[in-house]
Amino acid sequence: MDEELKNLIKVWVSAIISISYCYYLPPRIKSGVPRFLSVSPVLALFLVLPLFFSSLHLSLITAFFLTWLANFKLILFSFDKGPLIPIPTNLSRFFCFTCFPIKVQQNPKSQNHLPKLVFAIKVAIFGVLLHLYGYRQNLSPTVLLGLYFVHLYLEIEIILTFVKVVVFISLGCDLEPQSNKPYLATSLQDFWGRRWNLMVPAILRPAVYAPMRRVSERKMSSGWALFPGILAAFIVSGLVHELLFFYMIREMPTGEVTLFFVLHGVCTAAELAVKKKTTVMQRWRLSPAVSRLITVGFVFVTGGWLFTPQLKRSGVVERFTYEAVLFVEFVKHKLFTLLAIKIVTS
Repeated sequence: MDEELKNLIKVWVSAIISISYCYYLPPRIKSGVPRFLSVSPVLALFLVLPLFFSSLHLSLITAFFLTWLANFKLILFSFDKGPLIPIPTNLSRFFCFTCFPIKVQQNPKSQNHLPKLVFAIKVAIFGVLLHLYGYRQNLSPTVLLGLYFVHLYLEIEIILTFVKVVVFISLGCDLEPQSNKPYLATSLQDFWGRRWNLMVPAILRPAVYAPMRRVSERKMSSGWALFPGILAAFIVSGLVHELLFFYMIREMPTGEVTLFFVLHGVCTAAELAVKKKTTVMQRWRLSPAVSRLITVGFVFVTGGWLFTPQLKRSGVVERFTYEAVLFVEFVKHKLFTLLAIKIVTS
């Protein structure tokens, strides 16, 4: 664990140096391909940095902030697009806007108070999950897999909450929300576009969907050009998730995760095509309760079919839970040591 902490420091020092370079030099270069070439070494480095960790948690968190968010924002920045344009006023803001899902042009006075009760409940549930891992030998693989996804969701939420506090105090900005009650989604368009992992569509819209739609409009009407844009965004999302899986399990992709996103892209496009037929929608309009059941059920069924099998085969869930238990023991040891030192020196 101590070695991993040293790697963590090295990785984020490298990230700070790289983003500092992107702040000072590339803006002086013409936007487009020349600026993209100037930031490409940083893009390549951010693809490699998650491999410095043997820990699933640190590798995945680093990939989330650097390989996913920072790389896509720097690509948009190369073409004078995205949240880094206009360029933030100082290096610290540029770093935070690059690595974290920050809302642009946020008015500090409009900030809501942090939902302390909700955060406390999440921390409590997270603690219960860590306690349950002590009995993982008695839990079925399916239950462990469910705990893994809940754990991953809560871990990201807790980390982003701490980042939210630091960013708000230092910059007066807010973070993009991670999700918006995805269990209430009444359609796939609603689930992927407005409720689940909101920072992903916020990046994919300008980076993939909009360019693909503009290209498609040259050969088809604007009403139909959105479908190639949707499929392209889902395909890119699938490829990025394949990369995230590689960081976790260090095995070559099987294509199942990409197929999951391609399937959902096709179904979302088909759903939008049906919605264009107003007469069909008037005849077959479902109640919100039924729509939610069908939508969430479809996500779970297809997820169990295509998204999770590789995780089950690789044993990543067992490693993930083992790391969580090891981390708890490490924290307990450090706290006990600090307490002992305080008692001796007092």
